[in-house]
Amino acid sequence: MAAPRKYSEELKERATRMALDARQNPATKTGAIKRIADQLDIHPEALRTWVRQAEIDAGEAPGTTTADTQNIADLEREVRELRRANEILKTASAFLRRGARPQAEVTGVPTAVLVDYIDEH
Repeated sequence: MAAPRKYSEELKERATRMALDARQNPATKTGAIKRIADQLDIHPEALRTWVRQAEIDAGEAPGTTTADTQNIADLEREVRELRRANEILKTASAFLRRGARPQAEVTGVPTAVLVDYIDEH
């Protein structure tokens, strides 16, 4: 399988605009995506995907907009971070609940270093 090609944002926007314009005109509608993809040396399925996403973003077709997709990804990342922080707090709570207190004499590590480690993680 061939590696995916990276297209510039400018090329994506230009090709999408050309395809949308061509699809508006009944005389050029048939085969517009394939024809424009061939002209710009773009894979037709890539252009078809860009056009479909542009229609979704414009509210002309049902689907998840680019902004919503980004928002979902950001929220999922935040949930992962919060779950990780929660696990760290649970571990620290269980450690401290046993009455154990980190002491430099026992652990060999200065308390400030332990506190910094907990803050970082």
